[in-house]
Amino acid sequence: MLRRNFLKSAVLGSGALLTGFPLLSEAAVPKLKITKIRYYAAPGYNKPLFNQARGIVEIETDGGIIGIGEGGSKDMIEQCAQMMIGENPFRIEHIWQNLYRGMFYPPGREKLHAQGALDMALWDIKGKALGVPVYELLGGATRDYVECYATGFRASKAKTEEERAQDCLKAGLRSYRIGPTGGNGDQPFDFYQNARKTIEFCKRIDAAVGGSGNWAIDLHTRFDTTEGVKICKALESLEPYFVEDIIRSENPDVYKTVRQMTTVPIAVGEQFGDRWDSNNFIEQHLIDYTRFTLPNTGGISEFKKLASMCETHYVGMIPHFTGPLATATLVHVLGSSSPARALMELGGGEPERPPYFNDDFIRFNNGKLYLNPEPGLGVKFDPKKATFVMEIASNTKFPHPILKAPDGSIHNW
Repeated sequence: MLRRNFLKSAVLGSGALLTGFPLLSEAAVPKLKITKIRYYAAPGYNKPLFNQARGIVEIETDGGIIGIGEGGSKDMIEQCAQMMIGENPFRIEHIWQNLYRGMFYPPGREKLHAQGALDMALWDIKGKALGVPVYELLGGATRDYVECYATGFRASKAKTEEERAQDCLKAGLRSYRIGPTGGNGDQPFDFYQNARKTIEFCKRIDAAVGGSGNWAIDLHTRFDTTEGVKICKALESLEPYFVEDIIRSENPDVYKTVRQMTTVPIAVGEQFGDRWDSNNFIEQHLIDYTRFTLPNTGGISEFKKLASMCETHYVGMIPHFTGPLATATLVHVLGSSSPARALMELGGGEPERPPYFNDDFIRFNNGKLYLNPEPGLGVKFDPKKATFVMEIASNTKFPHPILKAPDGSIHNW
């Protein structure tokens, strides 16, 4: 049993006493194997407008250490999990590459969500095994905290959006984000009228919070180029923190035109996945902020590479909020990334705290998110409070062969 091989030395032994987690010896760590992967549904979560999965995954090892992640659909988790049984969980990049390249077609964004959940869990395992938080594995802290902005502000009792924005800033958050007028589905969306109303709405919010980047707007890809650019031109003198999703994002080259027609800070990317989705936007300086997030990118492993691309091209990172565990994980990643500008989104102005996670899994104070120093992601999961869906067990055999180069690296099948 690997548990009997835990190092008893003064260094690791004292670490185990401090963290409460058993620490593996240097010899034992490489022998860990993934034995089971379980998938749970998040109870009470039903948002048909978004295909953003909120399932919870557990990866169990033969050393008794269990890692948790968030995201992915049942079908995609099942396919990926079958490719991971028997693997060494410490070979995180190797596993990521196999999941990404091991099937004939490149993964779509739904599969990347599943990879992202499983990748989170692998980093959680590694941190727990070594007795350190994930941000230490990623190079150590580069920030004391991560600034946040609010999309809506539940704590406010105000009856107007202007007053809610003011309450948001008083609570310590960096900025208040609004959306365009219209788009509730009950009435036809008139592009011309809603462009004009959106501009007037922005002026009222700007006056209420005193400008200075204290507000931002997401146009939700609702407008065509004409109206989207019209809104941006009208907002330039107001200097919003950013204008998000000005037009639809299927064709990145459209932003070459938009970039030349406005000076507002542009944010794009919440619908994107891996670095190949964002490469043109970043390298061609078509945007000022990325909105890619977890688990959409494929996990911590891929997000770190995207963060390096952003640093190289002086692009900031404003991840879209997804689930509570993904939010907690983003603090580890942004808190250990380059000092390029970073900002996190909080729906309602505060982090979500579901009953199946421990109360202090996310450290939030005065509108800011702080690094969690506990081993791994610092999140404890109670499966009894979630809905069990499936388990991929140790006897599962995935029939697809793996194509490797002579040096053992993974190649496309």
